[in-house]
Amino acid sequence: MEEEIILGPQKLGPLTPLVGEWEGNVGVDLSYVNKDDVITKTSSFERAWFKPIPMQENGQQTLEGLAYKMINWRHGEEAMDPFHDESGYLLWDKKNKQVIQSVVFGRGIAILAGCDAGLRDKNFCVKAMPGDPCYGILQNKYLLERAELKSYEHTFVFNEDGTFTHTSDIVLKLAAIGKEMHHTDTNTLHRVKRYHPSIENI
Repeated sequence: MEEEIILGPQKLGPLTPLVGEWEGNVGVDLSYVNKDDVITKTSSFERAWFKPIPMQENGQQTLEGLAYKMINWRHGEEAMDPFHDESGYLLWDKKNKQVIQSVVFGRGIAILAGCDAGLRDKNFCVKAMPGDPCYGILQNKYLLERAELKSYEHTFVFNEDGTFTHTSDIVLKLAAIGKEMHHTDTNTLHRVKRYHPSIENI
């Protein structure tokens, strides 16, 4: 006999499982290291939080969503400055069945990415391309000349054990090596705190 599944109203659609604070210790970053002139993999520890925001309205469009932050430290450097820090919003457009990611990076990059998604999808992948009038990429002048972002993908997968795995894949045109490469990050995180507004607001 199958176990009965009881779900709430799912106002956040496929973003619902993300609410809370998370940690992951199995991160892997594949990137070009300028100081050493080498493409290498490094392992990392990550912290993230996803907090519901008030409903957003654009005329007749309504969006539910999460403010979020993700920070990464290389193993052995947990007491030092993080090597990755991003802040943004994940939004759910129920009527148009779209997940939207609005994210900025401290290195002078702003991305609006999106994808089609269902109410209770267990995975989704937002994408963006430079010059796209809807889901596009903005980057500072130096990056355009030395490390141009050619495409962006960020995948979220919700696992049966309550963890989630996310993977980002950014294609960069690197002047230092004279070609394009995939800069990837992946990690699996477990929840360390749930949010209960009646308690959080006291």
